[in-house]
Amino acid sequence: MKKTWLVLLTMVMLVSMLAACGGNGNNGGNNGGKNEGTANSGTKNEGDKADSGKQVTVKMFQFKVEIAEALDRMIKEYEKAHPNVKIEVETVGGGADYGAALKAKFAAGDQPDIFNNGGFQEMNTWMEHLEDLSDQPWVADELDVAKEPMTKDGKIYGMPVNIEGYGFIYNKDLFAKAGITELPKTLSQLEAAAKKLQDAGITPFSNGYSEWWVLGNHNFNVAVAQQQDPTAFVNSMNDGSGKIAGNPVFGEWANLLDTTLKYSNKNPLTTDYNTQVTLFASGEAAMMQQGNWTQVQIDGINKDLNIGVLPMPINDDAEQNDKLYVGVPNNWVVNKNSKVKQEAKDFLNWMVSSEEGKRYIVEEFKFIPAFKSIEVKDQEVLGDIANDIIKYSQEGKILSWNWFKFPEGVVQELGSAMQAYVAKNTTKEQMMEAFDKSWANLRK
Repeated sequence: MKKTWLVLLTMVMLVSMLAACGGNGNNGGNNGGKNEGTANSGTKNEGDKADSGKQVTVKMFQFKVEIAEALDRMIKEYEKAHPNVKIEVETVGGGADYGAALKAKFAAGDQPDIFNNGGFQEMNTWMEHLEDLSDQPWVADELDVAKEPMTKDGKIYGMPVNIEGYGFIYNKDLFAKAGITELPKTLSQLEAAAKKLQDAGITPFSNGYSEWWVLGNHNFNVAVAQQQDPTAFVNSMNDGSGKIAGNPVFGEWANLLDTTLKYSNKNPLTTDYNTQVTLFASGEAAMMQQGNWTQVQIDGINKDLNIGVLPMPINDDAEQNDKLYVGVPNNWVVNKNSKVKQEAKDFLNWMVSSEEGKRYIVEEFKFIPAFKSIEVKDQEVLGDIANDIIKYSQEGKILSWNWFKFPEGVVQELGSAMQAYVAKNTTKEQMMEAFDKSWANLRK
């Protein structure tokens, strides 16, 4: 299944990029912080009820803090063309636990009209609130691989936000300063590079390990995605037949975690997402585990930073490890009980079909699009991180994202167990046992 998924994503990403170059079109992260903003809509869509003269407000609750300011600007453009629609946006990043915040809003009766959903298990959890979007104009334009997380019984319940990938983002100039001439593709090579950086007076890793999602989502996923069949492994954990303790891949993965700790910035457990990115973007560290969602923040600190993306190797098999982790980070969904769900659908359609919406997705959000008709006319617009992710995808060197398939609440407990290990409060064996215990308790 891993191979089939990889081939499929490679094909669609390659077709998309070729289409973009030919003028036809192209295709987290989850992070910390909170931002609130409002804006007012733009560009007329067929069937837009907002032009009836009645003023309506669409409430949007979203988690991608890195696009919060650009999203506000985009919404203002939308509101100019739709003067009877006001869109209120509230952004809550992963550091504040978006899922918990969303549940609190629903419990308080303050239900948003548009919100984010990761798909798979998360889709099932929220199914009673999700509008069927199968009839929306953008569905035919969506990359096939992007449909999977939000498809159930042949119906589509969410619009993909974008395509993202992650690994170790690295500073090319600091690598050159340390005399690193060959990019590491194995664990031994990674440690050798880290030692060279350290010997040159450069902090090798900026680790934001105060964030549970950096550990429980992205880092833990390395071990899952490296399984022979990631989906089968997750299914075995969900049905109680699987086990993490004693799993050889997890044993190797722990060595990677140890390497990042051995060559870490000071106090990784008190380093949050913003501090992690700032340390890296300001040139104080040579590598960080993150993805292309950090490009906007990095550019805001140093737009001339010379960067790329490295794999996260767990052993010394270069062919096995020379891969990045690529997937759909999240989806836009519409509350089926919303009184303004048509206006919500119109806005989402405008976002991916209007020229202004497409421009924002590529140039302002710096997203790898999940739609075939959204062109990336200039490769430099997306930034170095996205371009490396696209290159790896075209070469078929990618592995899957799996945390949305886990039982609800597992990723937070996985992150907590890893933080206890980082703090040296538990042994490696105890961490693995904690993984199994949490999964067993929450799968029910």
